[in-house]
Amino acid sequence: MLQGIFNYDNPVWRFIGKLGDLMILNILWLICSIPIFTIGASTTAVYYVTIKLARDDDGYTIRNFFKSFKENFKQATAIWLLMLVTGIILGFDLYFFLFVLTGSSIVRTVFTAAIGALTLIWLCIFSYVFPLQSRFYNPVKRTVFNAFFMSIRHFFHTLGMLVLDGCLLVLGVFSIYYLPQITILAMMFGFPLIAFVNSYILNPIFNRYIPEDEKKENPDELRPILQDVIMNHPDKKDEEGKE
Repeated sequence: MLQGIFNYDNPVWRFIGKLGDLMILNILWLICSIPIFTIGASTTAVYYVTIKLARDDDGYTIRNFFKSFKENFKQATAIWLLMLVTGIILGFDLYFFLFVLTGSSIVRTVFTAAIGALTLIWLCIFSYVFPLQSRFYNPVKRTVFNAFFMSIRHFFHTLGMLVLDGCLLVLGVFSIYYLPQITILAMMFGFPLIAFVNSYILNPIFNRYIPEDEKKENPDELRPILQDVIMNHPDKKDEEGKE
């Protein structure tokens, strides 16, 4: 019995180990996000680790974090700046039409609804774009398009992620005023906890886009996703080589 309790493959110990990994990730994410413009790279690195944790593919947390941070730095930073700028524009527009613009209520309602719909699309893309960058390799434009495509195609999963993330954020804000003990826990785990929860939803989705033979041969390699089929056809490659 004691041997089973102290066995590190025991589900309890594995769960405790994952909590420890999340605390380490939170520290790394906070430190690496301090320059602001590096938030995209650090967020991508967090997802790289949490997706592994969600599929019980434990490894070296710190090493994996910095491996992904380095490999994805340029593209993740470009994606982050793009999402940041568009998010600020949408936020300003929403604030303007809700609280600043005066006049016809119909005009305000129409523009507010339009901006609200664009904001929802932005949130959907944001939920997928960094996990995709951590798991697959594509140009920035293709990664953003894939994030939009997958968020719509798997809309109920996307909605579930948004609801769960919103609940965790509301719980964190609520705890600041009423439950300081939970605030301490939230500060210990921070964003990596949200990424870890999301990873359980994202893993089955991503697996649909990975051929079975590639899963077995290169389980940790970044792969193209949703590209034009003819571009990956071996005959096409041979013809291009001859040319």
